[in-house]
Amino acid sequence: MAKTATYTTSVQWKGDHWGHIVMGNGPQMMFSAPPDAYGHEGVLTPEDAFVAAANTCVMMMFLWAVERFKIDLVSFTCRTDGVKKIELDRTEIFTHLYFYPEITVRPATGEDAAATEKRIHRALASAQKYSLVANSVKSEIVVEPKIIVLIDQQGA
Repeated sequence: MAKTATYTTSVQWKGDHWGHIVMGNGPQMMFSAPPDAYGHEGVLTPEDAFVAAANTCVMMMFLWAVERFKIDLVSFTCRTDGVKKIELDRTEIFTHLYFYPEITVRPATGEDAAATEKRIHRALASAQKYSLVANSVKSEIVVEPKIIVLIDQQGA
């Protein structure tokens, strides 16, 4: 039988274009619409939250895959761009999420750089496959990684 889990947030209008969100895991903060939609600068927006949810979920699943595949991860950063399409009737949809991870790893003993890169691509594919958020959106997901394999002085 399938398991279920429920995640809860609560929002409250604070006047003008301001809201306050309390997330079930504890964090809370002010939010607004983006400035181009009569909101305020410098705070969380629903659009930011959407892109951040996908980026953070994919990263956490990548870390899971790295551990599973026994990859010696040195560093990971990822910029994610959400591309929003605005229709003539002002309806909007995110059409694409572009992920630009920069990954630095050390190869396994006796493994060449090409084999290590292949394992990284497999870990990225697993991260996308098992990401709850990425699997829950209509947007096309595009991953364009930059992979750096560190080779020691002796050529590993």
